[in-house]
Amino acid sequence: MPSSRGTVRRGAQLPRIRLEPKYTYTDGLDAADLAESYGMRPDPWQKMLLECWMGRDSDDRFTCTTCGLAVPRQNGKNAVLEMRELYGITVNGESILHTAHEVRTARKAFNRLASFFSDSVRYPELADMVVSIRKTNGQEAIILNNGGQIEFSARSKVAARGFTVDVMVLDEAQELTDEQLEALMYAISASPNDNRQMIYTGTPPGPTSPGEVFPRIRKSVIDGEADDRTSWHEWSVENLPSQSEDRMELAYQTNPAMGIRLTEEFTMTEMSTSSADGFARERLGWWSGQASQSVFSPSKWDACRIDDTPSHGKIAYGVKFSPDGASVALSIAIKPQEGKPHVELVNHCSMRDGIGWIVQWLDDRLGSYACVVIDGKSYAGSLIEELNMMGGFPSKIIVSPRVKDITTSAQMILNAVNDSSITHFGQPELDDSAKGCIKRKVGQDGSWGLGSSDSADSTPIESCSLSYWGVMTTKRDPNRKVRLL
Repeated sequence: MPSSRGTVRRGAQLPRIRLEPKYTYTDGLDAADLAESYGMRPDPWQKMLLECWMGRDSDDRFTCTTCGLAVPRQNGKNAVLEMRELYGITVNGESILHTAHEVRTARKAFNRLASFFSDSVRYPELADMVVSIRKTNGQEAIILNNGGQIEFSARSKVAARGFTVDVMVLDEAQELTDEQLEALMYAISASPNDNRQMIYTGTPPGPTSPGEVFPRIRKSVIDGEADDRTSWHEWSVENLPSQSEDRMELAYQTNPAMGIRLTEEFTMTEMSTSSADGFARERLGWWSGQASQSVFSPSKWDACRIDDTPSHGKIAYGVKFSPDGASVALSIAIKPQEGKPHVELVNHCSMRDGIGWIVQWLDDRLGSYACVVIDGKSYAGSLIEELNMMGGFPSKIIVSPRVKDITTSAQMILNAVNDSSITHFGQPELDDSAKGCIKRKVGQDGSWGLGSSDSADSTPIESCSLSYWGVMTTKRDPNRKVRLL
């Protein structure tokens, strides 16, 4: 955007959040000069990052063991990684492992860096350093004659087993899970150069991101609890913008590449086609209250609200006991022959009231519903036993979900909300539970379920997810006309 002086306006080169350990000297400016000599001219903010990341103390060790970068997409974080990696393997002789969430992302990073070492005409001095370039899919690597090397890999729970490296690059860090980190962390414990560094780069996590690591590092920075060898640079807005705020102005504050690689024209297109929270997260760097672990988009949840309940259809109930046994929630789901499935909270109360009321509720309506799904280690067994003792409950009507069923139920209701293929009443207690719940780890394979946050009890929405899963998967159908409540 031209200014009054005729110059082109550029995005903010300094981040809103900046944490940098002090260093005695740095290789960062040399790394920037090397990159520029090969056609990668760093922006001011990229030079700042290189200076910080490659700062050293009086013992010649990196002052940053943990480097975090959170910046909206398409600003140039991959380019600054290339600059860091190019200098690291050619000058420092480092061993680097570059990881990404997806195979194709890791492959693209390899292709970009390998292009400098594969062109003996344009870059003969780099080509002369090459011992080998391995292009096998999933095993890409560049190995140099000075001992420097870089390998590229998509992350998994067994990634980096057998690797020993100096520097670990974790791109798409918003997707990084604890299990994946555990598989990667120990690859740098025996650093060949005895100078370790882990670089996390990513964007604010979306509602379906499974990652726990990136937001945890950020929280330690925000809370002032990060160790003295952690750096963090974040371009972001602090709060979800209001309707009165100038979002284009905010885009300049949160995107250092505005006016360089990003244009106002396309940013306007993003603004007009994205949801308010989607644009805030993806372009303005907004971290929602629960960051990556937040499950439901508040705007998408609200979009599923209706005023009238379907009066006919297949019905299932869901009962969820809180992990500490302090409360229980009962919800109902109805699947009409035509139209969208509907969920509703029947009751959420303290366990001081016992479980007799649930038994009575289900017994009074026996024959009108297809199944009841019951979960919660604290009292689920007792409720199932009492229902069985009553004698009138068919064996298949009571469902005790397995671990994979719990994760499936969470994913199913999330997908339904995102697709607007489910409805609810907009009950305040259920709204608060849905909008405030977070992801909790379930099992050992990276799966997740719904969990409570500091500000919200997930028990109501969990009971809804169970009833929804039940009504969508059960083969039983009493086929009767019923009222919901």
